[in-house]
Amino acid sequence: MEFFETVKNIGSDHALVVPLTFFVAVLCFCLVIGHLLEENRWVNESITAIIIGVVTGTIILVCSKGKNSHILTFNEEVFFIYLLPPIIFNAGFQVKKKQFFHNFLTIMLFGVIGVFISASIITAGSQWLFPKMGFHGLSARDYVAIGAIFSSTDTVCTLQVLHQEETPLLYSLVFGEGVVNDATSVVLFNAVQKIDISRLNSKTALHLFGDFCYLFSTSTVLGVTTGLLTSYILKTLYFGRHSSVRELAIMVLMAYLSYMLAELLELSGILTVFFCGIIMSHYAWHNVTDSSRITTRHVFAMMSFVAETAIFLYVGMDALDIEKWKITKLSLWKLLGTYTIIVFLVLVGRAAFVFPLSAISNYFIKREDRSSSPSMISFKQQIIIWWAGLMRGAVSIALAFKQFTYSGVTVDPIHATMITNTTIVVLFTTVVFGFLTKPLISCLLPPNQASSSVSNSRPKFTEEDITLPLLSMEESAATNVLRAKDSLSMLIERPVYTIHYFWRKFDDSYMRPIFGGPRHNQPPGGSGC
Repeated sequence: MEFFETVKNIGSDHALVVPLTFFVAVLCFCLVIGHLLEENRWVNESITAIIIGVVTGTIILVCSKGKNSHILTFNEEVFFIYLLPPIIFNAGFQVKKKQFFHNFLTIMLFGVIGVFISASIITAGSQWLFPKMGFHGLSARDYVAIGAIFSSTDTVCTLQVLHQEETPLLYSLVFGEGVVNDATSVVLFNAVQKIDISRLNSKTALHLFGDFCYLFSTSTVLGVTTGLLTSYILKTLYFGRHSSVRELAIMVLMAYLSYMLAELLELSGILTVFFCGIIMSHYAWHNVTDSSRITTRHVFAMMSFVAETAIFLYVGMDALDIEKWKITKLSLWKLLGTYTIIVFLVLVGRAAFVFPLSAISNYFIKREDRSSSPSMISFKQQIIIWWAGLMRGAVSIALAFKQFTYSGVTVDPIHATMITNTTIVVLFTTVVFGFLTKPLISCLLPPNQASSSVSNSRPKFTEEDITLPLLSMEESAATNVLRAKDSLSMLIERPVYTIHYFWRKFDDSYMRPIFGGPRHNQPPGGSGC
């Protein structure tokens, strides 16, 4: 499969080499500029890449006398097969697991339920408002796909401003929701392609939800299984005795294999490779040599960084794609109207679930702990979470190309309009909202307030609590029943902390001896997983 397809013929022998060489050169220039602007947290790599992409596209447009703004055509299959896996795997591999699983229920509320709410609002709103702007021709499946496309978030801008040490809860929620959100959007998008949207009713909606649950659960199980298998292989064979290169190779190839297996089985590769990354960092990473541990973290981060930068660089270049603009038959004012409608629906759809779901999450926290619990989401934090998900990124672009083009090319004016709509919305939300992210967070969470908001309140457990969930054959039935009741009481009072604590005991006793990793004897809140 070709990595990219050339837009214009630049010699028969160099049709692919020349444009790729130019693109890589611009990519290197983008990395250098990003390094020079590293201290300026107003401008992150995403914004830098988009701006350089727009400038480069303008130069190419002038040199080609208005014929082309880029020399490469984006192929959505390339994105899903080559560029997306390292980005998602690195997210799972680098995630702070303790914070992620402490806030797992809230993250799943935002990342799963939130996507359904947002997608429903965007779908219904666009189906109602687009015809009023004179934009007709989209099918029912197209409108539902639009809901999934614009429900996918890009939280890079916000995460570069947030500090994990100062605001661990906020960072965990924004990061976790961003990854789960992308996975949910892709799973929902793929599920939509398998059903008859034109006959949408309660039975069809139930079937859609069933397909979603099946894809979500089986993809997660596949990722966990692959991660555990890799950990067991590394622990048993100990590749480091001969070569640390083999350790790195087996981790990279097994992670990629999990993604490709998921795609082959028509599951969600994003979810699979994300949970594979979490499992590998929890077990497999401890089974390799010290040099391999350092190498893996840097290699995975580098691959993810280059892939993200390349995608945003292309988005900037594609914003001036004259061919798609010529195919589009809408007037400038109608095009601006559709852009405005999409951005408005994104704002409304995001707010429709962030604030209600935050209230639900806070409600389930024990009433007497609300003033001190680190899991409480304040109203200012809710605003930041809402703002963090307004930026649209690479997944939206890829899904739009998958829905409205064939190998990156379209001759349908309606589909071309949706591609330009998606590109401009990604460009606008990333640059404009991204520039405003730092002043907004600085205003809502000053540094001294952010530091003071870190709470160390944790559940107190006694040594006797360790045996509470474990039934003993040496004790009487009455004693075992009493222990079970006490365990249930602890679970009801502090469900997340209790589950995490008991998981750690199970992990130390059964999982780590088989799959690798140091054991933790300290109570929850230590430097555990």
